[in-house]
Amino acid sequence: MKFNIIERENWYRKEYFEHYLQQQTTFSITNEINITILMKNLKRKNYKLYPAFIFMITKIVNSHREFRTSFNSEGNLGYWTEILPSYIIFDKKTFTFSSIWSLNLTRFSEFHSQYEKDVEKYIGTSSLFPKTPIPENNIPISMIPWSSFTAFNLNINNGGDFLLPIITGGKYLQGKGELFLPVSLQIHHAVCDGYHASVFMNDFQRLADESADWL
Repeated sequence: MKFNIIERENWYRKEYFEHYLQQQTTFSITNEINITILMKNLKRKNYKLYPAFIFMITKIVNSHREFRTSFNSEGNLGYWTEILPSYIIFDKKTFTFSSIWSLNLTRFSEFHSQYEKDVEKYIGTSSLFPKTPIPENNIPISMIPWSSFTAFNLNINNGGDFLLPIITGGKYLQGKGELFLPVSLQIHHAVCDGYHASVFMNDFQRLADESADWL
């Protein structure tokens, strides 16, 4: 895990960063991702959707510096060389959830295996953060599989300095013989614009369409 400090005075985004950080401007965008091909490929190999969802997000975030830009614990602005997924698991007995994290593994088969081991170990612990220590270089990922949505907005009131993306998925729906998954992306305007949000969604759709290549 390496944190690369950004020299703000020479940063091409300095004016945008300071303007939107001062305004504490965040925004969210929700898109319906066609997962018809993805679900067929997952079913063929007996894989689950949620770990695939987490894997795809992690892959996208690690492909673009904008999604890895943040403040570290010492208050320095920079970007991580690698981001790990921090995701929600649900306890069906208490109807509460826990947030755990897994390593960023490049092969999905290995990640899926690690995901199942982590879930089995930490499910039902009645703890919000059972897996410690929690690495700084993580992004929050969650899914609401009981309900679909056309928009989703999550607000963090911590002085407006949380810069990493927050991603939430919903219940997928069927329409005209195809499956669509609502995916919401929440980002800070100080480090990302509408262009970057579009890149995220387009990359997600591409990974879904080309899922046979990485499953």
